Amino acid sequence: MIIGPTLGRYFARHFIRAVLIVFGTVFALIYTLDLVELMRRAGDAEGASTSMMAMLALFRTPAVAEQVLPFAILFGAMATLLNLSRKLELVIARAAGVSAWEFLQPPVLVALLVGIVAITVYNPFAAHLKQHASRVEARIFAKSQKFQPGKEQWLRERRPEGEVIIRADQVIENSTTLNRVTFFNFNPDGSFRDRIEARTATLEHGYWNVADGRVISAGAPPQPFSTKRIASSLDADQVRQAFTPPESVPLWQLPQVIERTEKAGLDATAYRLQLDVLIARPMLFVAMVLVAASFSLRFFRFGGVAKMVLSGVVAGFVLYVATELMQDLGGSGMLGTAVAAWFPAVTGALLGVLALLYQEDG
Repeated sequence: MIIGPTLGRYFARHFIRAVLIVFGTVFALIYTLDLVELMRRAGDAEGASTSMMAMLALFRTPAVAEQVLPFAILFGAMATLLNLSRKLELVIARAAGVSAWEFLQPPVLVALLVGIVAITVYNPFAAHLKQHASRVEARIFAKSQKFQPGKEQWLRERRPEGEVIIRADQVIENSTTLNRVTFFNFNPDGSFRDRIEARTATLEHGYWNVADGRVISAGAPPQPFSTKRIASSLDADQVRQAFTPPESVPLWQLPQVIERTEKAGLDATAYRLQLDVLIARPMLFVAMVLVAASFSLRFFRFGGVAKMVLSGVVAGFVLYVATELMQDLGGSGMLGTAVAAWFPAVTGALLGVLALLYQEDG
């Protein structure tokens, strides 16, 4: 039986409001912490104003907040059902002949729609802002001593004249530009030749375009330069794959990135997994609603609400951990990417349905 439109809109409105409150609270917390960290790093960065740091933190926050959307759905569903139960509205609905399956229809449909909007609109928007934040951050902190500490990226290139090891403090995502970069050059016999330190390096066709750096070699003083070309056999797709995480690629660009990566002879498993994970996300949101419902339908007058809420939070956390574990297995090639992406969502939804069947139908 399908729930009536008036009651359905009422339940859906409460659920949407609860999800927005939870997500907005977490978003504000992430933004505040990131802003504090950026202000700490901006101390010795030339031209880094408070307003600029506030804008940069705003660009970075959506991509981080995207990871907490499943918990926003979980806590929003639990808060909605517990609030309706506390006000005896669920009791009245049950007395009127509305089953749990009927008043769960609006939250499930809303979770499904939120998941679709999250992957088709929010994800590309957050990824675009993250890429823009990477460029802004590189421009502001390129000369700062607090430039992305502890986030070095490494790349190795083998050439006939010797091996080159490249280290960069930061990479502008979805590009071939490295910041605060060091080239360690070795002779064919493995002995060290020299080191090139530079502010930026961009991979062009067959060479690195290096700017604002110096060459350091044994027995000679450092030799500064404004621009320099360093021959390279690397392909642009190789550099993008090495330095751009799949999470930074918008949904609509993932098929092209997968095709381009495979044509370059590189492993596209991480990008395929990310595509499957995004497609399975609406189902994961539905599973979170069903898990929340299986722990939130107990009447307040029966007591044990705190224990029930804690059990629901633990169950949602276990589902999230299982999702991350399956993604790790899928990324390592031990499981297919589709299995790794869909198994936790489908299993969580089935377990939630099984728990509800036991509670409602004995």
